[in-house]
Amino acid sequence: MIVAHGSTVNPDSSAPTLAHAAEIRRRKVFADVECAFWKEEPSLRDALSLFDPKVVREVCVVPNFISEGYFTQTVVPRELELDGRLTKRSNGQIWQYCEPVGNHPSMADLLLHRAHHIAPNVDPGETSLLIVAHGTDLNENSAVAAKREADKIRALGKYAAVLNVYMEEPPLVADWRRLTETGNVIVVPFFISDGLHSYEDIPVLLGIGNGRSAHIRKATARQATTSRGARGEVFRRNPYKIDGRSLFYAPSIGTDPGFADIIIEQAGCRKVRKFGLSS
Repeated sequence: MIVAHGSTVNPDSSAPTLAHAAEIRRRKVFADVECAFWKEEPSLRDALSLFDPKVVREVCVVPNFISEGYFTQTVVPRELELDGRLTKRSNGQIWQYCEPVGNHPSMADLLLHRAHHIAPNVDPGETSLLIVAHGTDLNENSAVAAKREADKIRALGKYAAVLNVYMEEPPLVADWRRLTETGNVIVVPFFISDGLHSYEDIPVLLGIGNGRSAHIRKATARQATTSRGARGEVFRRNPYKIDGRSLFYAPSIGTDPGFADIIIEQAGCRKVRKFGLSS
């Protein structure tokens, strides 16, 4: 069971979770794979009846969240009626509550994989890597998680500079020109899914977007689908040439196919990875 936030206004919010579930289902690692969301259907409450106890005796719940926080510590346990890490239902099912994907020790590997994927021909020694989180007290844990991953990657010494930057607190992603000195800059949003932040807000802060969020929020479902394709162009225009420097902008880390491997491992199933990340 993969649980995620979902959204009533952003149709892209649940897309990565559904895609990872489909990939895991295709591999036939588990008897069944389902998703549930806080803001979409099927809801977290619906999840209680998604698995037939006569067929499925154990359910591993993996939160598709970047970090521990209000949703993983309060909302999900409450809605799924979890007693802790292990919960025995009256029907005999055992529900295991796993760590969120963002806590997986290979998250740094996944960030490096994505950075290389969008800028495969640049010299890391002449490149700065920026990991962008939201920031502010409302997202304190995600900011801490971004710093943790930046520290781990920095310690490897692969890039000239590795910075954790934020949308709404220093160091600000908008200050990337001042914060970096290299000819190449790679920016990876540290979010589970692509949405207004990665499609528009961060590009505006980087100086590569035009910020039409108000129009997007008012779009109909059909218009939103069309806009998704148009907004995805922001990731396909790399590199952006700004002040004689090359800026590479990646989709949110949670959209990387390697998340399927991490979800499987967070559920306690150690399999050979498809996408070549380090063990």
